[in-house]
Amino acid sequence: MLKAVLFDMDGVIVDTEPLHHKAYQKMFKKVGIDVSSDMYEGFTGQSTYGICKQLCTHFNLEQDPQELVQIKRNYFTKLFFDDGDLKLLDGVEELINNYFDHGLTLVVASSASMFTINNVMKRFNLDRFFLNKLSGADLKASKPHPEIFINAAKAANALPNECFVIEDSTNGIKAAKRAGIYCVAYKSEHSKNQDYALADMIIYDFKEIHFNKIKNKIS
Repeated sequence: MLKAVLFDMDGVIVDTEPLHHKAYQKMFKKVGIDVSSDMYEGFTGQSTYGICKQLCTHFNLEQDPQELVQIKRNYFTKLFFDDGDLKLLDGVEELINNYFDHGLTLVVASSASMFTINNVMKRFNLDRFFLNKLSGADLKASKPHPEIFINAAKAANALPNECFVIEDSTNGIKAAKRAGIYCVAYKSEHSKNQDYALADMIIYDFKEIHFNKIKNKIS
């Protein structure tokens, strides 16, 4: 029986990736490193700290990973509040309302920092729908490690087979499947060069997974 839905945030609820990209590029420039497109795309779904730790190792940087995190966060925060075009993804507010009206427990499980998650929830008045919010930045391991979704299911008071995950990244899908949870991959215009092979279901429109269409897929 379906009890809960675990939402990734970036690329599922809101597309902050362009802002993250700009913030990362500014940080890369500030610390003097050249990150290839392939390397950057491989970071999708991972926490900022995990990414910065990899950068410090790969480029043998003098800076501490946390210093890079703060540089990037400062750039992102300015962009977040200055960019008036940031909007919820098409159909996601209707989807959230649909699940909430049917009594499902909703949890955010994102690799974004809690600072960013809280800002998005506040900006779009979404806190009232979600029982809990989890940040991968607060955990020992980033996606594709399953910890965040294992914890999110527990936070929803649901077993892995009583919930499903909505994800848009390769790393997020791997994390969901490693946690033993049904995974819906949302493939939108914002999702680029991600592998959905492990997903249980691939969708292009949130209407495809409204409650009456998804409830029988979770047993």
